[in-house]
Amino acid sequence: MTSDNLPRRVQRVRHELRRRDLTILRVDSPTPGFRRITFTGADLAGFVSASFDDHVKLFLDAADGAEPVRRDYTPRQYDAAAGTLAIEFALHGDGPAAAWAAQATPGQRATIGGPRGSFIIPTDLDWHLLVGDETALPAIARRLEELPAGARAFVVLQVADAADRRALPSAAEVHVQWVADSAALLDAVRARDLPDGEGFAWCAGEAGAMAAVRRVLVDEQGVDRHAVRAAAYWKQGATAHHEHIDT
Repeated sequence: MTSDNLPRRVQRVRHELRRRDLTILRVDSPTPGFRRITFTGADLAGFVSASFDDHVKLFLDAADGAEPVRRDYTPRQYDAAAGTLAIEFALHGDGPAAAWAAQATPGQRATIGGPRGSFIIPTDLDWHLLVGDETALPAIARRLEELPAGARAFVVLQVADAADRRALPSAAEVHVQWVADSAALLDAVRARDLPDGEGFAWCAGEAGAMAAVRRVLVDEQGVDRHAVRAAAYWKQGATAHHEHIDT
């Protein structure tokens, strides 16, 4: 299903690692379960995010003198001319970053670091498969916005609340399937008949679910393991978990 040239076409780029002190400019709610926070500040000069797969680390002060909270988030949109950076937060669970995003107001301060690097997947493939849960929705939305006309994308998104299932604009030909839980997500991936040609599957969400998705794609669907990138954005029962899944 993939070309032998694909691993050589994927680019890995390193960036200068900097901490940036920013101010909240605007807070929006695209859907009830998400908060989009737009930051600004002179420290954004030179910021680079070359891939929807990128993440920045958000640093938040903890209560009672505890260690600062560190969480990874996708740079949803960077506007160099306007000097703004938008990040979307899924307001699920009771984690400190989600709680902070829920109460965020213009004028508050925050610090970010990164991105440390970018994993750049070509856009001129025969097909793109994007799979994830609520935590991956911002990255998937960014990818769809960046795909050109003529591209084909298949999206499977696990979003339990129908109120958070939003339109996903793209110039590409996009087929979106919404599911309510991880079992339905896995079934949808297993049932997806992927086209021939050169393609890439990108998956992100809960660790166990994404490991299972990767196994289905590689072991059952026959997708070349080099054409699958699976990331654990969180792990059931763990805090501050972020890793790439290779097996």
